[in-house]
Amino acid sequence: MAGDPYAALGLTKSATDAEIKKAYRRIAKADHPDLNPDPAAMARFKAASAAYDLLKDPEQRRRFDAGEIDAQGQERPQRRAWRDHAEAAGNPYARSYGFDGDPDLSDVFSDLFGRRGGFGGGFGRGGHEDQRDFHARGQDYRFSLQVDFLTAARGGKTRITLPEGGDLEVTIPKGVREGQTIRLKGKGGQGLGQGGAGDAYLTIGITPHPDFRREGDDILLTLPISLPEAVLGGKVAAPTIDGPVNLTIPKGATTGQKLRLRGRGINGGDQQVELKIVMPPKVDDDLARFFEEWRKDHGYDPRAGLKAGG
Repeated sequence: MAGDPYAALGLTKSATDAEIKKAYRRIAKADHPDLNPDPAAMARFKAASAAYDLLKDPEQRRRFDAGEIDAQGQERPQRRAWRDHAEAAGNPYARSYGFDGDPDLSDVFSDLFGRRGGFGGGFGRGGHEDQRDFHARGQDYRFSLQVDFLTAARGGKTRITLPEGGDLEVTIPKGVREGQTIRLKGKGGQGLGQGGAGDAYLTIGITPHPDFRREGDDILLTLPISLPEAVLGGKVAAPTIDGPVNLTIPKGATTGQKLRLRGRGINGGDQQVELKIVMPPKVDDDLARFFEEWRKDHGYDPRAGLKAGG
């Protein structure tokens, strides 16, 4: 640690012992590498740990405040490198970032890591960056991933950007549903020591399609047909999630009538096609005259089955 240990904890020299402990607890909960993989967070945590280790001891704090030792716990006249000093046999100031012999903080790390052990000397003696004895699983990443309707229905690939930079190709399984979570094992934050990498979890959102809707594994489609097609029947091209297919329209088809395309849904589901008769953009004189003559001998009441309320 370099600089002012009070500043590393966000305090001044007037801080009480309780305030020092409280500041360290706050930083540990926010910036411990098990909880925050950001390198800047690790740097803050290491500085705060070294500062707390120095200031929690009343005698060391007194000597630092009096200028007898520096922020690394070295005697002021001494010029040896901190690593040599820290690793010297019997050195009373060799530290392990506040984990050793402090029962008052056991509840903090119990909350953070359950009852895992192995934190004494976790980052190496004296605060140097040898992390061989500290093993922590990497952080899990959680993302919200929006995919289009057809990719969700048919499956496909997309790319996501990772927090530490770079990107990752993700395979979207066929038939994934809204709100479903995909786990990418080992694609989370990097672990420390022999700790494995975390996982990445993708919660899927699906962008609606302008024509298709999903109901279970069935695909629903409203298919417009012309007036002649409704009267005379015939074959028309109907879109499906895998491309257009020919659909036979029966003679005398009506709006709301449903036809089925078997196996054209998701994972063996069907496609339900609901017909909708669409009139021509303009009713010209020929069409009007035809129906005037036709109605004289073929009139019918489509509302005959409706019953009045009351």
